[in-house]
Amino acid sequence: MSMSKFACALGALSMLAACQTTMEDNPKETLGTILGAAAGAVIGSNMGKGKGNTVGVALGTLAGAWLGSSIGRSMDELDKMKMERTTQEALENKPVGETSSWSNPDSGNYGSVTPTKTYYEPARTEPCREYSSTVTIDGQLETISGTACRRPDGTWRTVD
Repeated sequence: MSMSKFACALGALSMLAACQTTMEDNPKETLGTILGAAAGAVIGSNMGKGKGNTVGVALGTLAGAWLGSSIGRSMDELDKMKMERTTQEALENKPVGETSSWSNPDSGNYGSVTPTKTYYEPARTEPCREYSSTVTIDGQLETISGTACRRPDGTWRTVD
């Protein structure tokens, strides 16, 4: 990333940080914002040319910071670990329609994963599975549907 793009990203991050007065109270949110902004800047730097590229860096920085802040505020590392472990276990071992659940008594967050369909794509020897996942964070329910395919090493990778 060129120095002008870096300066633009830093300026956008500074403007966003000025708006975030509660970030000092939540280091996960602060770290998520910084990491999200950096990732967004890198992604944005690959868009457009000239001034369009600079705008891409700025927009990528702001969007990444917002998303990173939201995730950092919502789930701690134990939540993420429990959700990932439950998802891997459900996709690998549960039949379609059977729900697996996780909870974190420290944060009060909890969720579930339910495989909804299993299929094989042409030219793949490993299965893919559609699933529905719920997460309740601070009493707010979020539902996510996606597709994951098994890798040759046995882990599942979300593809949609």
